[in-house]
Amino acid sequence: MFTTRPELTGDFGMVASTHWLASATGMGVLERGGNAFDAAVSAGFVLQVAEPHLNGPGGEVPILLWSEAEQKVSVVCGQGVAPAAATIERFTELGLDIVPGTGLLAATVPGAFGGWLLMLERWGTWTLADVLTPAIHYAEHGVPVLERIAATIESVEGLFTDDWPTSAATWLPGGNVPTPGSRLANPVLAATYRRLVAEAESASSTREGQLAAARRAWYEGFVAEAIAGFSAKTAWRDSSGGVHGGLLTGDDLAGWSASVEEPVTFGYRGHTVCKTGPWGQGPVFLQQLALLDGFDLDAMGHLSADYVHTVTEAAKLAFADREAWYGDADVPMLDLLDETYNVGRRRLIGAEASLELRPGAPGGRAPRLPDYPAAGTASSAPGISGARSPQGVGEPTVGASAGGEQTVSPDGSVRGDTCHIDVVDRHGNMVSATPSGGWLQSSPTIPELGFCLGTRAQMFWLQDGLPASLRPGRRPRTTLSPSFALRDGRPWLAFGTPGGDQQDQWSLNFFLAVVHGGLNLQEAIDAPMFHSEHFPSSFFPRGSRPGVLHVEERVDPGVIAELRRRGHEVEVQGPWTLGRLSAVARDGGFLKAAANPRGAQGYAAGR
Repeated sequence: MFTTRPELTGDFGMVASTHWLASATGMGVLERGGNAFDAAVSAGFVLQVAEPHLNGPGGEVPILLWSEAEQKVSVVCGQGVAPAAATIERFTELGLDIVPGTGLLAATVPGAFGGWLLMLERWGTWTLADVLTPAIHYAEHGVPVLERIAATIESVEGLFTDDWPTSAATWLPGGNVPTPGSRLANPVLAATYRRLVAEAESASSTREGQLAAARRAWYEGFVAEAIAGFSAKTAWRDSSGGVHGGLLTGDDLAGWSASVEEPVTFGYRGHTVCKTGPWGQGPVFLQQLALLDGFDLDAMGHLSADYVHTVTEAAKLAFADREAWYGDADVPMLDLLDETYNVGRRRLIGAEASLELRPGAPGGRAPRLPDYPAAGTASSAPGISGARSPQGVGEPTVGASAGGEQTVSPDGSVRGDTCHIDVVDRHGNMVSATPSGGWLQSSPTIPELGFCLGTRAQMFWLQDGLPASLRPGRRPRTTLSPSFALRDGRPWLAFGTPGGDQQDQWSLNFFLAVVHGGLNLQEAIDAPMFHSEHFPSSFFPRGSRPGVLHVEERVDPGVIAELRRRGHEVEVQGPWTLGRLSAVARDGGFLKAAANPRGAQGYAAGR
């Protein structure tokens, strides 16, 4: 089949990401003797500068990695937790029954810095100064402004000038929206990272000592002090329409640290797929596989009407379980992946499209769903009725590219995504990471630091008794979902995509295209993509669109007609609009890589 680019093949190293500067940075690290972990960290910090509308230092990062020395897959959790003061009662006192999608109230502890540094310390070889040098350079001297950066800033220009002047000072140079192709710098962020390096090097002469000192500076030192002061002493308009301060304190930051966990896994047709725990949505990928394991996708044919229908209906069931069962809580994951449970669930997939949200009862437990806002409408969302709602709510908003990558959703918001990076080195180490949050339009810029806080707490529910209910010290049920797969027990594939709730649909479609469609990495990324909008969004204002199925217009018209006959409300999107996947692999003695052509931004590099 036609591919936009070749699948890269070599034996030295491969990097694939959502921005060419990050991929080039990671490859440069490998060329200079760094390993996959060094490369991923350095590239991750560059993404904060190159894609500031999609991630930032105030955000978070989950990571899946394979250590060749340890011969195992590990999860690094760089997802921060809710502040001690963030209780349902506190939000109720403020007259809110849904967490705002922007502003200080939705901030969790910024976990990205801790997550990247934990991986660097435990598995990497480079110093803090080494990995931060490229990001400091780009922050100081500027990056070329993407069309999406310019469109994002333009969409929130009024909010910045009217309500968030510290953001205007950072992202409106000379008082103007930067033009595509111009150079955009963030000298304050560069100074923040230079100070971190300086404090680290003055505190210790060893790599490990310097990394420990940098963590202290971030979570207990000058960075934490600036964050805590900004949260306590300022108040800003958010997507509730009201003006609110923040809840994060110095104690919240000092009491948190990144962690290493075991992955949740599922075996499928000779492959073992690894995901984060159900504090993120990652296990829905595994639940979809558990359901699909009882169908003959090979006989259906890749992207046939039967194939798209079956995969879509499995997604609806798996994501319904996400809604009822996932969170930073005691989740019955073994029961959810149990074959007996999935035999029963599989019977719910019929010839017609389901229009219901149908969670299951794993182990006989009765499911409980949140009280959702009215489907498909932002105006009906609790807490914002009749109020002025700043743009930039929910997922990072980005403007449509010339190629039409982004589309306006029915609630009037512009759909966006985040970032991803995959690395494999000549030693066999592999990394899949999905940094996000703290994007420039999420919250006002902290002027002393050059970045803003994230808004991941919008994924909590302000209703008691749910796995994803807001509780102090708990992680929000994030959508961030890197993926890793072994084949016949050996490390094989690191992959992922931005895209909020769509991540574990697009990633699954890619995986199935390789396993069942027989496509190579680039072919599978380039193949026409589809996803369901059926289940509730994880983002403010938490709406849903039952029965809606998005497909790229490159899908066969006969398939689209048959899907509509079966009851799917098919909305045809542009030919290259869905998904921003990247992947690296160890395959047949070679290293391989591929990246998404949509939006003309993601690239793979390797030799």
